[in-house]
Amino acid sequence: MTALKHKTEAPDDSLSIRRLPEAAINRIAAGEVVERPAAAVKELVENALDAGARQIDVTIADGGRSLIRVADDGRGMTSDELPLALERHATSKTDGEDLLDIHSFGFRGEALPSIAAVSRLTLASRRLHGSSGLAAQAWEITVSGGAIGELRPTALGSGTVVEARDLFFATPARLKFLKSDRAETQAVSEVLKRLAMAAPEVGFTLVDSGRTLFRAPAGDHRLARLARIMGREFEDNALPIEAEREGLRLTGFAGLPTYHRGAASHQFLFVNNRPVRDKLLVGAVRGAYSDFLPKERHPALALYLDLDPQRVDVNVHPAKTEVRFRDAGLVRGLIIGALKHALAEAGHRASTTVGLGALGRFASAPRGDAPAYRGRPTAPGLQEQLRAFQAPFSAQDQDGAQEALLNEGWSTREFDDPASHELETQAVGLPLGVPRAQIHETYIVSQTADGIVVVDQHAAHERLVYERLKRGLASADAPAQALLTPEIVELDPVDAERIAAASAELARLGLEVEGFGVGAVCVRATPATLGTPDVAQMIRDLADDLSELGAAHSLEARLEAVCSSMACHGSVRAGRRLSAAEMHALLREMEATPHSGQCNHGRPTYVTLKLADLEKLFERA
Repeated sequence: MTALKHKTEAPDDSLSIRRLPEAAINRIAAGEVVERPAAAVKELVENALDAGARQIDVTIADGGRSLIRVADDGRGMTSDELPLALERHATSKTDGEDLLDIHSFGFRGEALPSIAAVSRLTLASRRLHGSSGLAAQAWEITVSGGAIGELRPTALGSGTVVEARDLFFATPARLKFLKSDRAETQAVSEVLKRLAMAAPEVGFTLVDSGRTLFRAPAGDHRLARLARIMGREFEDNALPIEAEREGLRLTGFAGLPTYHRGAASHQFLFVNNRPVRDKLLVGAVRGAYSDFLPKERHPALALYLDLDPQRVDVNVHPAKTEVRFRDAGLVRGLIIGALKHALAEAGHRASTTVGLGALGRFASAPRGDAPAYRGRPTAPGLQEQLRAFQAPFSAQDQDGAQEALLNEGWSTREFDDPASHELETQAVGLPLGVPRAQIHETYIVSQTADGIVVVDQHAAHERLVYERLKRGLASADAPAQALLTPEIVELDPVDAERIAAASAELARLGLEVEGFGVGAVCVRATPATLGTPDVAQMIRDLADDLSELGAAHSLEARLEAVCSSMACHGSVRAGRRLSAAEMHALLREMEATPHSGQCNHGRPTYVTLKLADLEKLFERA
């Protein structure tokens, strides 16, 4: 590798300090502002928005290399302003006295001269003079590689048209760093869509070589505009966000935890309507959803933060996508609090995509011939079926099975009781319906007013136990259940020491544990919420969790991880037969518990299948 070396020989007059030519200065600046076609589109569209445009039409060719054309119906410019707009740091958006008091997208005055320095640019405009109407004449000026041509009259109805051809022809080395036409077109589309999200009152179109890639009419309401860009599924699974604290206001929409994505590409963040990519905001979103998502999955959302421009610095980088907040802690707290509140308000709700995904897998299954009829199998007697179905996890009086069944709102043709019919009707009208069966001793099948619900009993109960533990943690009064005989658990000496060191934290959850010599701990009580867990296995898992978290995480994060691990040990396992009463109680508690639509690991706890979809599946509709 060749290193840069300073010359040490005698001074050379040719190396004296000098002013660079204006064209060179603009080309250097263009490297920061216009690194690819999408950046040029962003700057030009932002100028159009600052000019009060209500319709912005973007046309590109070859990914923006050979053509970028942005036309708007904004205020326009006079003949005197056109050449001035091509000078560096000339702008109508600030007087330069206070660079923190920024109320517009642009303010640096670099975009047009930077684009003009590396392309063949034509700028045409016709000024709208408020109530006096349009100027009598539109004007046009051309620039080629930074060389400004003559101002001349042109034909233009209103607003401004900027046309940049042969981007980077003046700096051909930069062309080598561009990606394929398809990739550059995609980047342009993403930039335009972000700006369209920021201004739903403005209409946008994007045309690539005669093909319309994106169209959004003016006057959309915010969620409708988001649905055009993020998809109708987002609209169906979005929670409204609205919170305010100390002069900061957060609005927007956030997807349910079960509506998650494999990448963070569906996270859109805006500060004073400016699209930004800020680590603080992304981290706050990750923190708010950390309790609900599977690993390597990301929520979908669009959040809009509004605050006094004096409290945020947008002049961090020429691209203006990075910001710096005066009170970062307040911003982070507002976002986390607002998102967690919205997720709690959603209760047990799960995304519609869970059920649709299940139907898709059903529909895609190969259709083989139906098995031949072999005659009616011998069925056990009704009383035997009831006893098998009603078998709980611990011994109960089987003689009361029939009575318990009827009391819980269940009915069969054999036990046709009017009172039970009334209870059943009420349960069917509830969100998760009335339980009809338990299959494979793992899934509960429930009937609702317009379909069926299939519940994963372990995942659902795990979330319920987790939420109970967290409530006990918040109240600092988690009930403990003393063991008749303290249990000694042998561990690796390091793990034993780690558990003993966390004994005060664990006691807050109702788990009383202390060191018991080298390589062992003594467990004297377990959280009452867990029932009778496998104590030894639970302690070993907790040791692993504490080892993984280490001291880098906050006390709250460590306690929540411990709660999650213990909840898994205290929940109903797959393979355990449930009584009707237990299934009924599980569904009702799910309806009353926030976040019960997904387990601690982010997986859905239930799937809803609408009757209409089932009829389509069987070709009845």
